[in-house]
Amino acid sequence: MTQALTSSAAAVAAPHTMASADMADDDLHALVLAQLDDDQAQEIVSIPLEGKSSIADYMVIASGRSTRQVAAMAQKLAEKVKQAGFGSARIEGLPAADWVLIDAGDVVVHLFRPEVRSFYNLERMWAFDGAEAGTA
Repeated sequence: MTQALTSSAAAVAAPHTMASADMADDDLHALVLAQLDDDQAQEIVSIPLEGKSSIADYMVIASGRSTRQVAAMAQKLAEKVKQAGFGSARIEGLPAADWVLIDAGDVVVHLFRPEVRSFYNLERMWAFDGAEAGTA
């Protein structure tokens, strides 16, 4: 009887855990967008990746006016993510700060200088708008 009760309790808890994980993903996403807005990032774009890629649930792309602003935004965002209890975000590209990648787990953030952003054009690559991606 105790084992059956434990199994049914686990079955009830499992969907709740999944909902909590989704809510945490949304909280992290909201934190990232709010922080970028506070830091005056330009042209903030959020691309939902669910069903497109297993690397993250969201990709956020934004621009800074200079390498100094890009670096400052990246460092502050990583600090805020950690303070909010989402763990340590990994940062790549900080020394040059032309293109900085912040991997916060379920949200991946790309911060660019405007010229570099237009060159790589990640929005076009990832925003399929429901269309199938072609393979070369």
